[in-house]
Amino acid sequence: MANSESELPIEPVYDESALAGFDAQAKLGAPGEYPYTRGVYPSMYTGRPWTMRQYAGFGTARESNARYKELVEHGTGGLSVAFDLPTQMGYDSDHELSHGEVGKVGVAIDSIDDMQVLFDELPLDQVSTSMTINAPASTLLLLYQLTAERQGIAAGQLTGTIQNDVLKEYIARGTYIYPPAESLRLISDIFAYCHREIPRWNTISISGYHMAEAGATPVQEVAFTLANAKEYVRAAIAAGLDVDDFAPRLSFFFVARTSLLEEVAKFRAARRMWARIMREEFGAKNPKSLMLRFHTQTAGVQLTAQQPEVNMVRVALQGLGAVLGGTQSLHTNSYDEAIALPTAKAARLALRTQQVIAYETDVTKTVDPFAGSYVVESMTDDVEEAALALIQQVEDKGGAVKAIEEGFQKSEIERTAYATALQIDSGERTVVGLNKFVTKDDEAYVPLRVDPAIEAEQCERLATLRKERDNGAVEKALDALRAAAQGSDNALIPMKEALAARATGGEVSNALRDVWGMYVPREFF
Repeated sequence: MANSESELPIEPVYDESALAGFDAQAKLGAPGEYPYTRGVYPSMYTGRPWTMRQYAGFGTARESNARYKELVEHGTGGLSVAFDLPTQMGYDSDHELSHGEVGKVGVAIDSIDDMQVLFDELPLDQVSTSMTINAPASTLLLLYQLTAERQGIAAGQLTGTIQNDVLKEYIARGTYIYPPAESLRLISDIFAYCHREIPRWNTISISGYHMAEAGATPVQEVAFTLANAKEYVRAAIAAGLDVDDFAPRLSFFFVARTSLLEEVAKFRAARRMWARIMREEFGAKNPKSLMLRFHTQTAGVQLTAQQPEVNMVRVALQGLGAVLGGTQSLHTNSYDEAIALPTAKAARLALRTQQVIAYETDVTKTVDPFAGSYVVESMTDDVEEAALALIQQVEDKGGAVKAIEEGFQKSEIERTAYATALQIDSGERTVVGLNKFVTKDDEAYVPLRVDPAIEAEQCERLATLRKERDNGAVEKALDALRAAAQGSDNALIPMKEALAARATGGEVSNALRDVWGMYVPREFF
């Protein structure tokens, strides 16, 4: 007998006994109906395909803008913005800690000036935009709104998502700024602000992807993601929001691995679990509050620098698993990402992979093709049972924040990551081209490199901005932001005023640091 990625048993043969006592109505329902195991919409891809949302961003706003226009030209239905590390951490490009990182893992955005360049000549009322930003999510969202307004586009027309999932940063990724309680306060402010000002915007993308990249199993990915989601819902309710006012705009973000069957089961189990959590634990009544809508990205952690062309096969299988699992949008990784930033050719091929699945296969012609499958239904039940048990462990510790402060999720993920590394090193787990089917002489590959001169360019832009703007107006707005952070007023109101006056992202983050401080994790060793 083999085991799944989550160490759940996989039988060599499944038959009708696997579904003995299986209540199809209770566990499946119809597509688009509670508990949404079969998908959140009745027609799924038979009506229209998922959104092909390719993640991109590097160097300057001008360079990234050119890449976005190219992706839109080749059929991308939604933009997905990668920000550089200083932007993610709330530092301007000229901060001493930014040195050497400007534009490296995403685009550098310091102010409204950069954001306007980034989306120049892109139809923001027609294109859905996702932004992978967490601790400074409010800042980037407001810059996006201001950019749209300067293009003559009302906030009510904007559609998209901010990741805004800070809890997983404490667990797996590390780009946090403020302590957990203050981060939750800011997220609640975003929920309330968007409900009033940007009603079509998805206010959070609760992410299991980064935990999976850190080594989480499918069961851990689902369990820790939904445990975090419960914490966000509790925080919003505690802030006085009605669950049905904000829950319809919650979204999720998962990985798709090459273990196709378990991944399909994972997506189906997650939908069912979330529907029951929202109805039974939080009393949500709006059907949209019960729907787990999610974006998927193929597994970057499974890409290899050795024989990188093999990654094309991996990505195709991973993308197929996401589609069979019912994703609402998908990013397919480029085959060269284990080496460097994707080249334009590799990024185009990644998009073409999605288009082949959508238009040349028959998987979009019927809803939930695996429904009733002995193996997939059995695995869906297994994933759900194991994930619920792990969520209960988090709840027993007082919820996601308390468990984070104890280091529980992080240590669980590190344990499985270490076990996986040992399996790869020993050859027990095969990685084609890495520990089996190895070739000695791989073809030379010329990677895309970011010009280090962009750091100086960004610093010059910042110097010019600080000379040209009304610095008195900026300081007045930042003082108002500090006052809101000290009290209970929505912090996004004065934050928008500061950004409109051309305050920088770093200055906004510093104003909140002045009041809330910075999070310093406990040592567990």
